[in-house]
Amino acid sequence: MFVRVNASPSLPPGILAPDILGTPNTSHASFSTSQFNYRRGTEIYGEREPAEYVYQVVSGAVRSYKLLSDGRRQIGAFHLVGDIFGLENDDVHRFTAEAVVDTTVHLTRRLSLERVAHSDPAFAHNLLIMTTNNLQHAEDHMLLLGRKTALERVAAFLLEMDRRLKGADVVALPMCRRDIADYLGLTLETVSRALSKLHAYGALDFLGSNQREIMLVDRDQLAKLDT
Repeated sequence: MFVRVNASPSLPPGILAPDILGTPNTSHASFSTSQFNYRRGTEIYGEREPAEYVYQVVSGAVRSYKLLSDGRRQIGAFHLVGDIFGLENDDVHRFTAEAVVDTTVHLTRRLSLERVAHSDPAFAHNLLIMTTNNLQHAEDHMLLLGRKTALERVAAFLLEMDRRLKGADVVALPMCRRDIADYLGLTLETVSRALSKLHAYGALDFLGSNQREIMLVDRDQLAKLDT
């Protein structure tokens, strides 16, 4: 799951999202964090591994996914710059997290967050907001997978990325179409056809040779499909 935070990509080392989690009291100053770099496709943590750390994306992007019994992959969330992930309500991770592109993350021990939460009500409140946002995203994703057509799913995805990436009129997608398909519960071919239809309808335009940069020409048309 993801939660969007308004942290700067140039977050100083040693501080984990102070604007969202709340600046800790002087009695516990700041969080001790480490910075790690992951190459594209590298696993950050695996499903059922101990959930000892909480992560924040500094640059790049991360996908959280499960492998189903028949070998298919279901992506549950994309974590973008500023997003915090890996915060579990159990002792192990429910998903595998993997770098979509070359990615840098800050991480801090989960026990450190829990310790501060016990002594800082404002901090604990912000953790509750994060958990509630994650639950809302899970519910929205379940509705998308269960009730929307392929075209509606792709339109909803583009609007989600537009809100989160905040790249003016151009959405520069870090993920490939296979990732999008596994997030939306569609095939690669279905995603490609849906994007072509939206292009033909005049809702979007493609920039660049790999077509990952998408200009949203008609957001109203996309929004009607997402209702």
